[in-house]
Amino acid sequence: MNILLISPNTLVVPYPVYPIGLDYVAGSVSSRHEVRIADLNVLSLENLKEMLHDFSPAIIGLSCRNIDNTEAGDSLHFIDQYKTLVSWLRSCSKALIVCGGSGFTIMPEQILSALGADYGIVGEGERFSLLVNAVEKGFDPARIAGVISPTGKQAPEPWYGESVRLFQKDASYNRFYLDRGGMLNLQSKRGCSFNCIYCPYPYIEGRKHRLIEPEKVAQMALELEGAGAKYFFITDSAFNSDIDHSLAVAKAFTVAGVSIPWGGFFAPVRHPASYFSKMADSGLAHVEFGTESLSASMLRTYHKPFAVGDVFTAHQQAIDAGLHAAHYFLMGGPGESAATVTESLDNIENLRKTVLFFFIGIRIYPRTALYSIALDEGKITTDTNLLEPVFYQADNIGREAIEDLVSTRVGNRINCVVGSGGSMGAATVSRMHDRGYTGPLWEYLIR
Repeated sequence: MNILLISPNTLVVPYPVYPIGLDYVAGSVSSRHEVRIADLNVLSLENLKEMLHDFSPAIIGLSCRNIDNTEAGDSLHFIDQYKTLVSWLRSCSKALIVCGGSGFTIMPEQILSALGADYGIVGEGERFSLLVNAVEKGFDPARIAGVISPTGKQAPEPWYGESVRLFQKDASYNRFYLDRGGMLNLQSKRGCSFNCIYCPYPYIEGRKHRLIEPEKVAQMALELEGAGAKYFFITDSAFNSDIDHSLAVAKAFTVAGVSIPWGGFFAPVRHPASYFSKMADSGLAHVEFGTESLSASMLRTYHKPFAVGDVFTAHQQAIDAGLHAAHYFLMGGPGESAATVTESLDNIENLRKTVLFFFIGIRIYPRTALYSIALDEGKITTDTNLLEPVFYQADNIGREAIEDLVSTRVGNRINCVVGSGGSMGAATVSRMHDRGYTGPLWEYLIR
């Protein structure tokens, strides 16, 4: 069978993100089928229509990576965009349409219904291969755990089968990302063992780590480098949530001879004293800390696995290792007040040589502790439509008041950014990429 996988994500704020998930979906499908990937960052609908006509896929897989951009101050919603695309695909092709992806998995039944697709994959995309096999043999795919249809659903199970990334070195869409910062991405494990109250990733990927062998991670890094990548970003929810594995991956990079810089998300937890120096030796350049707050009470409320002092220590270790360090803050959760916001703002004065990103307002997702809190407090009901972005509202302070406190304290500092930088920030990044700069570029804001 011919199978077409489509990445509809055209969000480029703060920079374009390579569709790594579709590489794994493609790698899961038997070689007796022909799989192609269409990236709408590089294909117009007219180009896609020609591909549908020439390739004539029997199955179309649609990746719903994001359902919105999670920013309360500059909210973008993508469900209508996906719905329009599905309707358009119906007019051009008789293929089965299957939706999946991390965004889809958050609210699969609702999104499947809204989009009008035939099937949905809940959880990891590798079970798409089971759906393909079922279609090939004439079986009902909805009988497979983790595959849903408009008339039936089976609860997903963790994917313990083989995960193979089919990175197509010569794919035409690679050039789009290589020309815009030279950034491709990499995964070293799945699963998140943390218990942050707002985050859906433990549901999307499971709470148990499933580690990729360090040597395989390093080999993929070499493949990305060989394809022309000038930088890679590790997409794990937190690269250091398994410290021993992250150190083994870093060592594997060194042994394999990986020579391009890289970055990733890190939790500011307690590390061995030499942790970040070893990371730097392996090529790590950018550390993006998911700090969220520097109020002791808010960190406890968020169920973060670290305290304020741990943040300061982790930050200094990274700086001492010669790394660029950024911190992301998430303000407006349960118990937030003028006092807790001020506490965070006071404490950021202890963070030197850094960039600070402030996100004000927390998106409520089903199957999270924040969802349960919002229900108990009467802020939402079980009938609230969460396909539309709904943000938690703290009792003691509103979003505008938080913005005022942040702006008054740090609004004139170049290294303090509210949100992701918006279209102006993306335009600046794009211009720098056009001039040959590579990587995420926020290090140029460091003060």
